[in-house]
Amino acid sequence: MEMNGKKVAFHTLGCKLNFSETSTIARDFKENGFTQTDFDKAADVYVINTCSVTHNADKECKYWVRKAQEANPEGLVVVVGCYAQLQPEEIAAFEGVDLVLGATEKFKITDYLDGLTKSDKGEVHSCEINEADFYVGAYSMGDRTRAFLKVQDGCDYKCTYCTIPLARGISRSDSLSNVLANAEKIVKEGAKEIVLTGVNIGDYGKGEFGNKRHEHTFLELVQALDEVEGIDRIRISSIEPNLLKDETIEFVAKSKRFVPHFHIPLQSGSNKILKKMKRRYLRELYADRVAKIKALMPHCAIGVDVICGFPGESEADFLETYNFVNDLDVSYLHVFTYSRRPNTEADGMEEQVPYAERKRRSKMLRVLSAKKRRAFYESQLNSDQEVLFEDNFKAGYITGFTRNYLKVKTTWNPELVNQSARIKLRTIDEDGLIRFDYLEAPALLSQ
Repeated sequence: MEMNGKKVAFHTLGCKLNFSETSTIARDFKENGFTQTDFDKAADVYVINTCSVTHNADKECKYWVRKAQEANPEGLVVVVGCYAQLQPEEIAAFEGVDLVLGATEKFKITDYLDGLTKSDKGEVHSCEINEADFYVGAYSMGDRTRAFLKVQDGCDYKCTYCTIPLARGISRSDSLSNVLANAEKIVKEGAKEIVLTGVNIGDYGKGEFGNKRHEHTFLELVQALDEVEGIDRIRISSIEPNLLKDETIEFVAKSKRFVPHFHIPLQSGSNKILKKMKRRYLRELYADRVAKIKALMPHCAIGVDVICGFPGESEADFLETYNFVNDLDVSYLHVFTYSRRPNTEADGMEEQVPYAERKRRSKMLRVLSAKKRRAFYESQLNSDQEVLFEDNFKAGYITGFTRNYLKVKTTWNPELVNQSARIKLRTIDEDGLIRFDYLEAPALLSQ
């Protein structure tokens, strides 16, 4: 197709890593003469970047294909991402899909558009996942305030519930020099906060320059990024407990730019279930990581991923998880109801937990998360903090986050966007957000 003057629209499902990669794909379209428009507007090409974490991937994908067709029945629909790598033929058969690209092809969409037309069945270009052995760097501007910086891709772990190694391939890393160059670009685009993303970022350095060994460590990455001028904050999105070393925790505790916030997957508080999941730690190590963080940074936010209803998880196993998390000094949970995924070891396991029971356990953990979050917020009341306001408007308010991930709100003022202020946390309102008093407001408010 002739590309100059054409319009492209994007929709991203799933994780922060997907958002960073969509932004990189969007830059390629721009370099090829496209202008970007909203997904509900008429476009010549619609790109859907998919996720495969839950069994709803097919429903979500079909929904957004329909939305694209409603916006422009003649527009080309391209599907990429993890679901596209795992089930390309299934997606190609969806009504309205024209092109499905796998893990190695998704960064070259414009190469496949020449001669592509609407047809009854989509074209598929998908590699064997062992061919996904090279690295493509990416970063995205989530809004004017925050950017997601991809540093690593793929995973060599073999967790029995997870499709990510099948969808993204082996663990491989961006070069340290390229990560730093992308961080500098983010500074020039005006973002004040960088969130490090990847599939298994604690494994950073493996696969750098195509080598199987670790060229650099995650600690060396953190130390180098801490020296990048112009970024106020750097946040670690998620890191495996066995890869979160004492040295990294100690460095963050005294860092100029890294904030006191860790998100550490637990998945289960039962050692029996952790072994069935083939996780690379036991609950004792997890408790040790939390204790180490809190000893050095008592105000630190700690988020926890938990899966409930894994095959063979008895009521006693679940309660072991519930009580373990309840006793941990953590700030909030991300709760996942176990979802059977084809071609995973767990899918063939006996003792599948009934869906209704999985949902019951999920609800219990979500209530526990709300309790933990409230307790963490209350523990921070009357403390002095720094807030960074974000580009959002809701019901007359603007919100922002403190360095330790407390969400605060104040009356909307567009001039506050991407501005920092010193504040004192005062009260938690009906939305569960904290209201505050200014200790040192942005200069614009005193004018």
